[in-house]
Amino acid sequence: MKKVLLVEDDLILQNLINEYLEEYGYLSSAFANPIDALDAFKENPDDFTIVILDLGLPNMDGFDLFKKLKQIKDIPIIISTARDDIGNKIYGFELGTDDYLSKPYEPRELVLRIEATLKRHNKTDLLQIQELSIDISGERVFLSDVEIELTKIEKEIFLLFVNNLNKIISREDIVNQTSLKYDTKNRTVDTHISNIRYKIGDDSKEPKYIKSVWGIGYKFFYDN
Repeated sequence: MKKVLLVEDDLILQNLINEYLEEYGYLSSAFANPIDALDAFKENPDDFTIVILDLGLPNMDGFDLFKKLKQIKDIPIIISTARDDIGNKIYGFELGTDDYLSKPYEPRELVLRIEATLKRHNKTDLLQIQELSIDISGERVFLSDVEIELTKIEKEIFLLFVNNLNKIISREDIVNQTSLKYDTKNRTVDTHISNIRYKIGDDSKEPKYIKSVWGIGYKFFYDN
């Protein structure tokens, strides 16, 4: 379920937005105090899918909170505010806000803005390689639209390949850049690669994705 970080000090509006978000399948974590919201985001930034942020907040200006959130994680943020002057709008978009919604508005409009923002954001992070669809930010892999279940180590190795397309990755690189122990044997690395190949429908004899580089390691082939 998509989780929204809602920062809104108007408790009546906050409750109204929460009700609408839940009705449309979103889980909302709402805060009136920006410091509490920031602490929650610092603790588990990957728990949140999008931020709905008011600007007129106690203890911290909304733009300052915007910057702090973005420093932690590049998450989509929609500004929801009564500040409808052009100066604030321009500044918000210069900072990188995904949308700017001036109050008052219908909560249904906010839901539509959220859906449009997430669609744009997810499209940017989606990499298509033949039958594989890779959600890079969400660290999810799909084969012919069916999600593949990778172990923690397999996912780390796979994403290492995806972030280094068409580059030779040595077995030493794989050990050093994943959670594998430093003394992991080459045979163990090869076993993990074999498991990944099986799950993504690859064949070591006629590889479509992962090619062995004799004496060195592997290369994830991508012809765009």
